[in-house]
Amino acid sequence: MSAIRLLVLGAVRQHGRAHGYMVRNDLEFWGAHEWSNAKPGSIYHALKQLAKQGLLRPYETAPSTAGGPPRTQYELTDAGEIEFMSLLRHALTAIDEKQDMLTSGVGFLVDLPREEAIALLKKRIAALEEWRREVTRHWTPDESTPEEWGHIGEIMKLWVHNADSGAQWARGLVERLEDGAFVMAGEGERGVDVLPPGAQNPYAGK
Repeated sequence: MSAIRLLVLGAVRQHGRAHGYMVRNDLEFWGAHEWSNAKPGSIYHALKQLAKQGLLRPYETAPSTAGGPPRTQYELTDAGEIEFMSLLRHALTAIDEKQDMLTSGVGFLVDLPREEAIALLKKRIAALEEWRREVTRHWTPDESTPEEWGHIGEIMKLWVHNADSGAQWARGLVERLEDGAFVMAGEGERGVDVLPPGAQNPYAGK
């Protein structure tokens, strides 16, 4: 699955209705152009494609006061809401996706009810633990005969390391959520800004 779909749907959803420039600004503010394929051309293409697929509803607005062409605003359709939530749940549980998918999912974590977010992360942990068992059972080099594997054995060690570190991170996030971190869906109003007030954006000016 593509992270750009989740990012664009999520950015539009946060505003309720947004045009392409707003979506681009949001994603660049989050640094998504650095860690995903959310480049300007990809963002505008995704908006048009998602509208064609019935996931976004387009609205043409009046021309800008500066004399520019009318901007098209978008909002999620019912199908778009279903797709967004499906992508979000997939991003938090799938362990065979690229890192940008998980990163995008974490960015929209607060759009889930607390209990569901915790359950999805626990599902991720279980999948990582099972993958680790699979690697160590069938693929990890026997320490008594490392010369039979050579440098290829480092691949399996990398897999085990990534599984361990990924599970450790997810357990920490579960603990923080169980302790009441963040304002989750259904728990009250929150702003659309990603960074807390006064926090410096590391991507500003890039």
